[in-house]
Amino acid sequence: MPDGAQELTLHLHPAIAEIPPAEWDACAGDENPFVSHAFLSALEESGSASARTGWLPQHAALRDPAGRLLAVAPAYAKSHSYGEYVFDHAWANAFERAGGSYYPKLQVAVPFSPVPGPRLLTRPGAGLPHGALAQALAQATEQLGLSSAHVTFCTEAEWHALGEAGWLRRLGTQFHWSNEGYGGFEDFLGALSSRKRKQLRRERREAQSAGLAFRTLRGAEITPRHWAAFHRFYMDTVDRKWGSAYLTARFWPLLAERLGDRVVLMVAEQDGRPVAGALNLMGRDALYGRNWGTTVEAPFLHFELCYYQAIDFAITHGLKRVEAGAQGQHKIQRGYLPVPTYSAHWIGHGGLRRAVAQFLEAERPAMLEEMAALAGASPFRQED
Repeated sequence: MPDGAQELTLHLHPAIAEIPPAEWDACAGDENPFVSHAFLSALEESGSASARTGWLPQHAALRDPAGRLLAVAPAYAKSHSYGEYVFDHAWANAFERAGGSYYPKLQVAVPFSPVPGPRLLTRPGAGLPHGALAQALAQATEQLGLSSAHVTFCTEAEWHALGEAGWLRRLGTQFHWSNEGYGGFEDFLGALSSRKRKQLRRERREAQSAGLAFRTLRGAEITPRHWAAFHRFYMDTVDRKWGSAYLTARFWPLLAERLGDRVVLMVAEQDGRPVAGALNLMGRDALYGRNWGTTVEAPFLHFELCYYQAIDFAITHGLKRVEAGAQGQHKIQRGYLPVPTYSAHWIGHGGLRRAVAQFLEAERPAMLEEMAALAGASPFRQED
């Protein structure tokens, strides 16, 4: 256990159901729905995050001598490196070629969700620094004989704390839209350069003139019919990208049941029948785009459902930003600008640790340079 806190006990739970929702959420807070007990339990109970999919729950819980829960972390023993969006395949391959066993590893993350947010979840007022849980996780990883532990898409504050605790730090990038107090979508367009403003108007016009009706549904408004259609959209996207279908058909309605109006589904209908959809979750001050899919071809449909409808929703509901998921430099021209994402990595083997540390030392400044270059392609008007 961490120095000065030897009386604390870390326990790894094979199911989040072992931790009462109220205790978990007292640590997780209500800002980011992806680390809520409701979201994580829906993943497990639907069979989406399981040993079958290579995501074996090992949720960390740090308790004091009286048994009071002080901190938690969503953690999984991983038998592969898929569904994480912070790629360490090259590290695994190099270690395996050298005779090591990279898997299983411990992954502190939200499965299948490249959504930045807190990962070292500490109860307010507990007086426990992030470093205490970080050190406990590293010790547990070593005691279990795992090669490594990875905290992905954490906050910047956690990133610094993990670095101070001896973890290796990595930078990534995503594209987020920021609400500058816009009164409506036209107000947002007014902040763009003339050429970009005309482009976005044209894209919206073409998408909305393709014989489709667009609706935004929340919570109980989303019926079993919608979820059945959305699962078809999800499977179609998986098939197109040659990916793995981790999320089961049961996950979607269970998610809506647990999170209620925080589940936001943008739907395109044709003759009253859903033909495309984009799933979002709403946090305290952000809308998080997650999955999308379609069974029709229509111009700019992806941009309309995933980006422009999300901006409309965020402005209407006074949200500060829209986070539209991983990758996609095409988002820049739609007002989504590059921001850094953070991850930290504890590696037990000295040789592998040194090699990864050297790689990350070179990668971080390169990533900062890339973000600066991407920001130069901003569609917003430049002030004189």
